[in-house]
Amino acid sequence: MVVTSPNAGRTGTRREPGWDALRIGLVLLVVTYHATHLGPVLHPELIDRRFSFDHQVGASLLLVVSAYFACATLGRHSPGRYWWARVARLLPAFLVVVPVAWLTLRFLGPDGWAEPPAREIVTNWLMLGHWDDARFPWLDPAYWTLPLQLMAFTAAAVLSTTRWGAGRRFRMLLWALVLVPLLLWPLRAAPGGLPDPPRWYEIVVDGLGFHRLHLFVAGIAIWLWSTRRTGPAHAVALLTVCGVAQFLHGFAPGPDGVLRVDPVAVAGVCAGIAVLALVSRLPNPGSRTPAPVALALRRLAGISYGVYLVHQTIGYVLMRRLQDVGVGPTLQSAAMLGTALVLGWLLTRLVERPAHGALMDAWDRFVPRRDAARSVAA
Repeated sequence: MVVTSPNAGRTGTRREPGWDALRIGLVLLVVTYHATHLGPVLHPELIDRRFSFDHQVGASLLLVVSAYFACATLGRHSPGRYWWARVARLLPAFLVVVPVAWLTLRFLGPDGWAEPPAREIVTNWLMLGHWDDARFPWLDPAYWTLPLQLMAFTAAAVLSTTRWGAGRRFRMLLWALVLVPLLLWPLRAAPGGLPDPPRWYEIVVDGLGFHRLHLFVAGIAIWLWSTRRTGPAHAVALLTVCGVAQFLHGFAPGPDGVLRVDPVAVAGVCAGIAVLALVSRLPNPGSRTPAPVALALRRLAGISYGVYLVHQTIGYVLMRRLQDVGVGPTLQSAAMLGTALVLGWLLTRLVERPAHGALMDAWDRFVPRRDAARSVAA
């Protein structure tokens, strides 16, 4: 996930340790969930973990944080440069890691695991998994957040150029983004004997991520409240409806076809949103952090996107191979985390940062005047 601190620019300006710590914690929640719970679920031959974190919380909250900082950085440059910066941060590392995941599965995966054809590299690059995951499976399930972020960043850039990007119209739009999926939820979930929704509807809703829109709205609402662009009553009302949307989103049919929800995951996401809202109003979150700790947090937070991209599929293959030679479940999970940190650092150092810098230099070289005028006006 890409989460840029509002105090972090390409020139290395100061970042708040509190936000870095939150970002690290959320990514660790994602890795822990995948290493201790989802891995054995997707690959039942993996030994049950002695400790299992069974709740999908981290990725959802990362989308909230991503939306918050998208708002914080949107007005600093022209909409075009803002959009280009987001794409330059997300895509290069993703384009590199997709074939790495394919090679890992194809040549290092154990017998009986999927052996994806080469065309799945292209379908993953095109991010078609949201539109039809049966025909276009993700090489790494963690990739599902990327198209949602790209669509959100694109929408933000476009909206900022229209009258719907601020004021009363923008608030009306936020409410619509939460309430419309809520009203359509019975059709999506088809509970109580309702007929299944048409296939085209499932493709459109999943492809555009309608059932996740409330997470982006929550991040935007937190930013509006933290910058005093909206009052506490309106923010609480909007965030409460986002919590209801998260509750309904959590419903999933079990083996018996009955819809069930993980209340701990819902409570975790709602509590996390509340914590993010409180932190957003702090003037300098984590400002008293000792300098060595702040430096460590900054470095770990700086590789979090790389860790997120490489941890799951590669980690599952690693855990299975370690199990084959007699390594226990706790060391398997620890090895998955350690490998993700090393590979995430390499991906950040060798791909993400150099590519982002080169692409931003290219933008500034070919589109300098409008952004300069925007910066002066700001």
